[in-house]
Amino acid sequence: MVPDFDLAFHGGEPLLLFRLFLATLVGGMIGWNRFRAGKPAGVGTYALVALGAAFFVAIPILTNSLDALSRVIQGITAGIGFLGAGEIFRDRGERRVRGLTSAAALWATAALGIIAVCGSVALVAAATLIVLLVLVIAPRCERRFPPRVDNSPY
Repeated sequence: MVPDFDLAFHGGEPLLLFRLFLATLVGGMIGWNRFRAGKPAGVGTYALVALGAAFFVAIPILTNSLDALSRVIQGITAGIGFLGAGEIFRDRGERRVRGLTSAAALWATAALGIIAVCGSVALVAAATLIVLLVLVIAPRCERRFPPRVDNSPY
């Protein structure tokens, strides 16, 4: 006997599908910035981080289990930390830690995916713009105003 799969959209599902695409798009935009900066994780990684976070948040929303929503968001927050740790490494030759900004960008991208599923398009657009501005302006400021003293612990 073949199971009867219901593939029709219901209620808010077209909006949810739009929000999943939105999460993927904004994640890809952050990934494009990281790719252009020559970082290891690029468009695909960031798009999938945002989409994955959006998927996990959509599950309790679709099942009307809103009490589970905060636990899901907490799990995403911690889990992305492990993924971000893969972006961070210490360069012994230069005595510097690298990849912290990319790791933070992964974390912010997961949050954008969550906002995309739960929030408004305007909020997602504004938050994405803020993240991109930080990723563009911060390196320029750091080059323009280098630290006066090397206060690195390494």
